[in-house]
Amino acid sequence: MRIFTEAHSRRTVLKRAGIAGLSLLSSSALAEDVIDLKLPGGVGIRSLTTAFPEKGDMILQRTRPPLLETPFGTFDKGIFTPNDLFYVRWHWSNIPSRIDADAFRLNVHGHVKTTLNLSLRDLLAMPAVDLVAVNQCSGNSRGFFQPRVPGGQWGNGSMGNARWTGVRLKDVLRIS
Repeated sequence: MRIFTEAHSRRTVLKRAGIAGLSLLSSSALAEDVIDLKLPGGVGIRSLTTAFPEKGDMILQRTRPPLLETPFGTFDKGIFTPNDLFYVRWHWSNIPSRIDADAFRLNVHGHVKTTLNLSLRDLLAMPAVDLVAVNQCSGNSRGFFQPRVPGGQWGNGSMGNARWTGVRLKDVLRIS
């Protein structure tokens, strides 16, 4: 007869209960709720979420501040990453729920001839430029590093390709 310690028997029971619970789920239901990024160190199982406004099914790393990863299959669907699937790397704890465009100001100061205080209307009156470019978090694929390094353990989904429209910095600096 084998004698188990209380901790060992509790661990065994919980492990078996977890395996039994997972076996009750169909593979299609499991695929809709979680994704395995196959990251080393056992940190690769992530939930999929649609809990963020204007976002589709995103890989959830954390909610505060949000780190949302683009599912890798998205990149096979076209040249541009759809806005609702573009990754999110947010550094601040507060997430704005609305933006007052009339109150926005861009301050240009420092090593310039003239200090500027530009409104959104001022910026929109300047010549706009379109540029197609990839935007990628510097931590993209960090989750594959061996040994593990600090920071968000991204798979390959902290990148996206988009058409960006805006005012060139050189045009703003030219008027300062």
